Amino acid sequence: MTAENLAPLLFESDGDRDRVLEAVVSNQPALVRLSEEIHANPEVGWQEHSAAQWTAEYLAGLGFRVETAYLGFPTALRAVYGTGSRRIGLMAEYDALRNLGHACGHNIITAIACGAAAALASFADERDLTIEVYGTPAEEGGGGKIELLKRGAFHGLDLAMMAHPSPVDSAEARPYAVAHSHVEFSGKSAHAAAYPEQGVNANDAFVVAQVAIGLLRQQLPSGTRVHGIQTRGGEAPNAIPEKTEGRWYVRAESLAELQSLEERIYRCFEAGALASGCELSITPESEPYSEFRTDERALELYVRHAESLGRTFDAPAEQATMNRASTDMGNVSQVVPAIHPYIGLGCFPAANHQAEFAAHCVGDAANRAIHDGAAALALTALDYFA
Repeated sequence: MTAENLAPLLFESDGDRDRVLEAVVSNQPALVRLSEEIHANPEVGWQEHSAAQWTAEYLAGLGFRVETAYLGFPTALRAVYGTGSRRIGLMAEYDALRNLGHACGHNIITAIACGAAAALASFADERDLTIEVYGTPAEEGGGGKIELLKRGAFHGLDLAMMAHPSPVDSAEARPYAVAHSHVEFSGKSAHAAAYPEQGVNANDAFVVAQVAIGLLRQQLPSGTRVHGIQTRGGEAPNAIPEKTEGRWYVRAESLAELQSLEERIYRCFEAGALASGCELSITPESEPYSEFRTDERALELYVRHAESLGRTFDAPAEQATMNRASTDMGNVSQVVPAIHPYIGLGCFPAANHQAEFAAHCVGDAANRAIHDGAAALALTALDYFA
């Protein structure tokens, strides 16, 4: 769609735009409180009990019909306003990173989703809309949206949206497909000085595997990522490690490419087991996250509305790479039309998954992101169904 074709769709009336902005402004103090409360009380995936409760209470106070423990997941929720035939889904994420808190800014995502929903509520009857907010647990590796999808969530939505904090504004999500795995080597403990010949060293298995992965990287396609950590390396320096564990992510441009890449990485772990004599166990932590399928019309509308609010999308390419981060929203986008823009906090080089970024996820820039993200998503939805 060209800019000329798009222009008549924008701002169906100044009155509509004013109503959206007035609703966002009037709700802003409560949205900021919600964001700051979630930020100050970080909860990791599947444990977001307080965040889910606060989000549910906020939406219930606006007249939304709220279903907690949605589809059997204790920290998932679905809140609905209106009964129209056009269904808009707004995604709220509220899980934090272990030991890093809200260093990805999911507190802001929740506030934006709630703010957009509040702004759209008054249009529900006149525009034949149903506004749905989904509280989606465990985005950080747990695949919460995938589990919800498997139980029927999101199906039938006419548009699914969310906005994610980033150092700078970036419109289009282009995430890697990713597989998350738990890796475990099992050997045999022995005194490292007195009886070393009786041991089977599970730490050696990890060393061999990581060296093999490091050497393999030269032959991997450019659009791939392989990275992980060892979470257990042994119990004592004078005991040969009997068990070691780690968490590893493998990323590729698509699910199809991911499958063949995973097989090559698994062989590196198998090499560690073979060389050391250990037993190997690899367990998926979730189903793989998919690449993203963007609804181009909705994204163009979002960009135009975001720009009208003073947002710019001209940051240097090296600052705008958060759009390559994997997300289980990619799986949702394979089922329904979706967008997942990134809203900037103007804090580069502080970037996602750093303690410095967590500090930027409250304060003036974060509050402006809540306002602009909520308004831009709401205006996008109105024009999308105009």
